[in-house]
Amino acid sequence: MNRGDDQAGVHFLLSLIEPEDAAAVRRRLGSGVSRNQSGEMALWQLERLNAPRSAWLWMMEQNDPAVNQLVFHRHDIPDVLKRDILRGQPFGGTKPRLLRRRLPHCGQRGCLHEEPVIPVGRRGVIGELREASTMGAGRVAARAVDWSLWAQVAEADREQPLPGYARWALAVRIDCPPELRAQFGQHPKFVHRLRQAGIVELRDYVERGRPPRQVLGVLHCGTQLFPQRAAEAAALLAPLVRAEIGTNLDAWAVLAQLLPTFAGTAPELISTSGAVASR
Repeated sequence: MNRGDDQAGVHFLLSLIEPEDAAAVRRRLGSGVSRNQSGEMALWQLERLNAPRSAWLWMMEQNDPAVNQLVFHRHDIPDVLKRDILRGQPFGGTKPRLLRRRLPHCGQRGCLHEEPVIPVGRRGVIGELREASTMGAGRVAARAVDWSLWAQVAEADREQPLPGYARWALAVRIDCPPELRAQFGQHPKFVHRLRQAGIVELRDYVERGRPPRQVLGVLHCGTQLFPQRAAEAAALLAPLVRAEIGTNLDAWAVLAQLLPTFAGTAPELISTSGAVASR
């Protein structure tokens, strides 16, 4: 972590108050205005901030070919998701423009995005999931589930619960429908394990994620990479920011001082900053 991470978090919170008030806070803190950066740099920041794996889905929900291309080239994105991206799967509900199959940075003629081949076992996708008797087998079977098959998976699990290994491998897929995850289990221990695996709902991340320097830094990057979700996060935090610190310059100074080492959540940081400044 570096001072830039702290500034990113403050920049995100300052976007929740009026621009003239934010300018006064920046003068008090001696900080400049946040500048736009390239998509590659924003993605690098996300990785360095240990963003939850769900952030890659938030990016894909934008249905922006430029953002999808950044996700496509990540080493930890399953091949089946890369194929869905190339086929124009509308992760955000509206069909996007197809990802350009010719790599813009590739200098070789004919250099294309290759559509990955997804192997399916002889029992078929559902059959392989039902036969998963080890975690490895569960992961292999889950890798063949594309966006068109999630409804079939949910129906098969309702008819007869899938093995636990298969359920877990499916649940930690970033594109697993939330309704299906809830069908797999809602016990607090299960939700905690999902959170540890980087699978989080946006509200849960905003309200319970820690430390706030990481959470707020990720959300600041999100204003560029997943602006719709970042706007939802802003709507969750804005009332608290305005109520607890608002235009109080001392409270903002306390927040900037606490942010680098504060171990609680973002809402706790905001409330604490207001309380300390009011003493």
